[in-house]
Amino acid sequence: MKIGVFDSGLGGLFVLRSIRKVLPKYDYVYLGDTKRVPYGGRSQETIYDFTRQAVEYLFRRGCSLVILACNTASARALRRLQHEYLPHHYPQRRILGVIIPTVEAALEQSPNTIAILATQSTVESRTYTREIKKRNRKTKVFQQAAPLLVPLVEYDGLPFVTPILKQYIHSLTRQHPDTILLGCTHYGILRSKVKNMVPKKTRVLVQDDIVPMKLKNYLKRHTEIESKLTQQGNLKLFVTDITPHVRHTARKWFGKHIPLKIAKFVGGKSQS
Repeated sequence: MKIGVFDSGLGGLFVLRSIRKVLPKYDYVYLGDTKRVPYGGRSQETIYDFTRQAVEYLFRRGCSLVILACNTASARALRRLQHEYLPHHYPQRRILGVIIPTVEAALEQSPNTIAILATQSTVESRTYTREIKKRNRKTKVFQQAAPLLVPLVEYDGLPFVTPILKQYIHSLTRQHPDTILLGCTHYGILRSKVKNMVPKKTRVLVQDDIVPMKLKNYLKRHTEIESKLTQQGNLKLFVTDITPHVRHTARKWFGKHIPLKIAKFVGGKSQS
């Protein structure tokens, strides 16, 4: 059995690359829904349907554990998938999100004031605020929706990102946070720009630094899952649409020798 990693687009590739550095021996299947990205402005029901189709695709590809490397999917679909979908369809499989590991890491470093930059849907769900307050009621939480960032990252628009990002970050730094949490896996590529826009004393947390170690600890605690995972170091990359930028990014991060294949979702059912 393999570890599946899902994202609405290319952002999860940053997380996948980091995971493989920490846990290189396992076999992985990546799925990016590049045909329907971004998810951040969609309804909760649509996000759930898209995420369920992706998870089902990865399970059919032999994954026993799927990581939703998408904050919008983690915020809007994870709990329902865990409590309603898995018990009836794949009771022996597991789905993990990225929000709770990120919250835990943020509170470990700074329990005082945390600012969150995320997609519109993630901010509106208030999942980060709820999970932080559940663990520490005294922590002050500020959120900023950044609806333009994912399209810029996804469609090779980084040359135009600086003034837009600066506006989003300014709204957070006015609150004088101890930590700014980049609550979208697409934002990992923007970490250096963000660090240059905030005071030196402000921590910037990026999920591709957090998720790999949290996954490593999870597998240590759950030997019933870890023992099922094959360990050949293989990787398969699937996307729902191959654009020149998608192809370039995949080759840049994983090399030309790993083929990029199309995954299709037809009538709500996943097909290869």
